[in-house]
Amino acid sequence: MSELRWRTPRRLRTWISAELSSAHRAHDPWPSLERAHIVSQPWPWPHVKVHAAMLIMAVRQRDRHETLGQLIRLVVAAPGSISGRYPLGNTGRSSMALMATAPVPSDLAALADE
Repeated sequence: MSELRWRTPRRLRTWISAELSSAHRAHDPWPSLERAHIVSQPWPWPHVKVHAAMLIMAVRQRDRHETLGQLIRLVVAAPGSISGRYPLGNTGRSSMALMATAPVPSDLAALADE
């Protein structure tokens, strides 16, 4: 893996942190968590951090299905990022199959291309 893969670009690291903060304050945190997930996938630490936030939210909401899904995703997030085997556009939620892909929202695609 290249050196760049290990270090999340500062602007993306800042953006992911802002989305996680927004999720913490939001009435419905899932849209911000899903957006943070889509952007974080290429880097192991942010990817795991987003799934940890998703797990905490699932536990707080007493959502057993989501909690189980996030536990599984926590285990595979870092290896998926390191190997480059992660599904583009995947929201990271248990309602979406683990390796299902989806279109990346245009604003997030533009953010990654900057």
